[in-house]
Amino acid sequence: MTNWLLIVIALVWWVGACVRIFQHIRFFQIEEYMPLRYLRWVFSKTARWLPTRATLALFVGGIVATFIGDTIWVTGIILVISAVVVIYPYQLAEVKKGFKRTDRATRLLASGFVLALLPLVAMVAWTISQPLTDWHLIALGGVGWLVWWMAPDWLVLANWAMFPVEEGIRQRFRHQARRRLRTVGAKVIGITGSYGKTSTKQYLEQILNARYRAFATPKSWNTLMGVCLAINTRMNDDAEYFICEMGAYVPGEIAQICQLTHPQISILTEIGPQHLERFKSLENTARAKYELVKALPADGVALFNLDNPYLVAMYERPHPATRLGVSLTGHPAARLIATNMVESADGLAFDVTDRATEETIRFETQLLGTHNITNLLLASALALHEGITLKEIARRVRAIQPSESRLVKQVTPNGITIINDAYSANPVGARSAIRVLGLHEGGRRLLITPGMIELGELQTSENFKLGEYAVEYVTDVILVGIEQTKPIYDGLLSGNFERERIIQVETLTNAIEWYRTHLVSGDTVLFLNDLPDTY
Repeated sequence: MTNWLLIVIALVWWVGACVRIFQHIRFFQIEEYMPLRYLRWVFSKTARWLPTRATLALFVGGIVATFIGDTIWVTGIILVISAVVVIYPYQLAEVKKGFKRTDRATRLLASGFVLALLPLVAMVAWTISQPLTDWHLIALGGVGWLVWWMAPDWLVLANWAMFPVEEGIRQRFRHQARRRLRTVGAKVIGITGSYGKTSTKQYLEQILNARYRAFATPKSWNTLMGVCLAINTRMNDDAEYFICEMGAYVPGEIAQICQLTHPQISILTEIGPQHLERFKSLENTARAKYELVKALPADGVALFNLDNPYLVAMYERPHPATRLGVSLTGHPAARLIATNMVESADGLAFDVTDRATEETIRFETQLLGTHNITNLLLASALALHEGITLKEIARRVRAIQPSESRLVKQVTPNGITIINDAYSANPVGARSAIRVLGLHEGGRRLLITPGMIELGELQTSENFKLGEYAVEYVTDVILVGIEQTKPIYDGLLSGNFERERIIQVETLTNAIEWYRTHLVSGDTVLFLNDLPDTY
């Protein structure tokens, strides 16, 4: 019968470990199954790797079992109770991105569960072979707690253990995508940059489809596997152009996507501090993005935003032979320039001049934010190079729809204007979004933001500047997350913003509840950025 007691103790701990592994795999997914990034998140806060309740329950349970457990069964019951207290699932905070039960995640979970079981099986087997004492039960409880505590490690170990399997699947997926690309025969256009990639991609797709059949990677599917998935499952057989967004967190990622797709045309949107925390310097960011240009054939075409000094330096290199630029500031080498820009709460209007022909056309669009003019110029320059007239491009631009969660405006049934710019935030785009909010002068102008992240050593200063900048354009501010938004708070106060008009909340849900209670018809709210659950 005592053997059953050992098995019950071990099972309780194993079930708890499995529950904790399941809770953690969602964050492992958010960090794209990258162990170092995931472990950095785990160990960035003590409560994530050493929960207070679990530590206290283990300590109290061990003390009680040592001094009160006068029989094996009493000791065992005490240990089971303390184990249940430890493993009882912690209440999760606000969940923005739920767990996706993909095939890979299912394999990873199964492997993690098995790995967590092995030390407990070994401990139970060893204990059964010994004359059983209270100390054997306490030792088993200690091993059980260790197995539960190591839930993040089991995920990482499972990821390593499954690497040969996953790599085999990835290789097969890549081969399938490579074959499909050859079969379709579409001209490949690669788009990269610190920001502006997705918007430029979608604008280009809408313009090209005026005359051709263009297919773009959906949403932000910009990793190697995301591109493969788009090719294998979404690409049409008759696609003439494949517009491929290429993202990167480390050097070499874009080069891998280029080896798969072999782009003939490249568009570089911006080099900025987005993801600076991972690249460490703008020079490293520029080198990583230039991998797309290096991959072009000698007769390829490269397009650059010449208002960015890093991209000007790339433009001045001799590869490829055909290099085109666009500019809002009139850079002398730009093929397309924008002038006479007018921004309103309903959209943008500006003149576009083709310096090769001196033709000038007035562009009008419902898109918001002056940073979108650069994105439109890049898309227009490529379409012009591919044979679409400037007049036809201007006609298509009038009908372009904004990208999801990127300065999308809607009015609620009760008359509140919502500007959704929650997908991500960078210093340039954030200022542009705040200016758009400032154009709505009919009522209160509420900014809801958790601030900007992954800006490395610039994060504090850029968020402080964001607060300073917002003073001129907003009437009220809700800061989501007290700790990371302190620089914005300080920036607001430095600009003499009224402290009473700054609300600090812990979750986005709290912010939504506040605006629904306090805003009325004619008011406007801007949702600027929405941090992932790992923040």
